[in-house]
Amino acid sequence: MPPADGADTEPVSPTSPAPTVPAKVAPTAAAAPTASSSPSSPASPESALLAAARQYAAGAVSLRRSLHSVPEVGLQVPETQRRVLRALDGLGLEIRTGRRLTSVTALLRGARRGPTLLLRADMDALPVHESTGREFASRAPGVMHACGHDAHTAMLAGAARLLAGRREEIAGQVVFMFQPGEEGCHGARHMIDEGVLECDGRPVDAAFALHVMPGLPSGTLHLRPGPQMAASDRFRVVVRGRGGHASAPHDTADPVPVACETVLALQTAMTRRVAAADAAVLTVSGLSAGSLPGVIPETAELTGTLRTVSASTREFLHTLLVQVADGVAAAHGVRAEVVIEQGYPPTVNDAGFTDFVLRAAADVLGPGRARVLPDPGMTAEDFSYVLNEVPGALAFLGACPPGLAPERAPALHSSRADIDEGALAAGIACHSAVALRFLSGRPRTAS
Repeated sequence: MPPADGADTEPVSPTSPAPTVPAKVAPTAAAAPTASSSPSSPASPESALLAAARQYAAGAVSLRRSLHSVPEVGLQVPETQRRVLRALDGLGLEIRTGRRLTSVTALLRGARRGPTLLLRADMDALPVHESTGREFASRAPGVMHACGHDAHTAMLAGAARLLAGRREEIAGQVVFMFQPGEEGCHGARHMIDEGVLECDGRPVDAAFALHVMPGLPSGTLHLRPGPQMAASDRFRVVVRGRGGHASAPHDTADPVPVACETVLALQTAMTRRVAAADAAVLTVSGLSAGSLPGVIPETAELTGTLRTVSASTREFLHTLLVQVADGVAAAHGVRAEVVIEQGYPPTVNDAGFTDFVLRAAADVLGPGRARVLPDPGMTAEDFSYVLNEVPGALAFLGACPPGLAPERAPALHSSRADIDEGALAAGIACHSAVALRFLSGRPRTAS
């Protein structure tokens, strides 16, 4: 779509030579269950960031509610793009918009040369009919911000405003990546194809993203080195038999019991062929066959998802799924056709950068509020494409709605999904703390 609010469609030419980029953060050992603030944190510059972020929280809440009321799905979110561009107007950022998708990339140049950090927010909604009853609920029937992307966008816009006011403290560049099409449309991959991971002809040095979680205590940060989220693939198994009259199954090759047996065989294979410590989930979520009580159908169909956190297990289970379906079918004289639609890869956090984020977040949020996630989540995220290219991390930001225990909060993707808007200040502060510390011009050492 045409750019709004005077945004440029092409990147602004750099006004200074390409910076000398320091070495990337070196991997370190896994962090302790919580990250403690440094001894000097009460007097450190970052301890004031949360208070500074609260000054931008009202604007972030307003933007979040504005976006929540006009949700858009997929790669084309023109009204969302227009509102983001308006929120960034006047900050002195170099703006470009996507060619094949309505993305927004904004570049903040610091006062001194240095590395480049990418901060990302996704912008798209889901095809869900909202039932929260909030006064700013979706005005689009059947479409809702049920995964918190409105909050992600609002927090990143707030961080852009805070950091733009502190560019004198920044040695390097910040790329703000506002991405549509996270929900199944591979939007991050499209933005990578359009050059979001390059700045002045050089690759960005690190990347960071937040994802709100209503099921975690509000204002806390949770991440882990290694897999943070799973790969997610879809599959379809069509069992092809020979139909006939329900009174004479012996004259047919009934695909229905074969399909049922395949479901059980797949679950048995998962427990006997995959180590218990290797997180993997196979769910058959659909089974359909026939339409008339007196007719044995020609086919039966299974659909489902396969979620894994390692590339080797993912590849092994793709092969195993085909072997099991073919084997069960062959035992009953029918055929099985398996189609696997490969989705997002695992979201894998760089160990050194994860430790860096935990310490920065502990300083800004307070002791015990930056926590190591014990296990990966089995949902999927296309920020994984970014982390496949550059070191970085995705963190969960607790946003349990007020008055609810985290375990009672409606889940993301629910028609009742909601968040604590008070957590937006913590998100702005975390984005800003990571950026200011990474681009401080001081060496980053593992501790």
